[in-house]
Amino acid sequence: MTAKRRIEIFSAGCAVCNEVVEQVKSMACPSCDITVLDMHEQSIAARAKVLGIKSLPAVVIDGKLADCCANRGIDESVLRAAGVGSPI
Repeated sequence: MTAKRRIEIFSAGCAVCNEVVEQVKSMACPSCDITVLDMHEQSIAARAKVLGIKSLPAVVIDGKLADCCANRGIDESVLRAAGVGSPI
């Protein structure tokens, strides 16, 4: 049996997500097994939360969130500093 690298792409189906799917597929080699996961499905969204996914698209390789996809997401302090929650 040949070992495969498991690559999961968490996607919402938007244009940016689709670009990442195509980019990862174009980079893939025969050892790469790529799965695109739809974040609209509750079980997929729950798994994404466990993996620490905070924004999309996100790529998980062999069960680990890729460094390029980590530590993203909204930051409440940045949003508040930009005026969110403050009357004009």
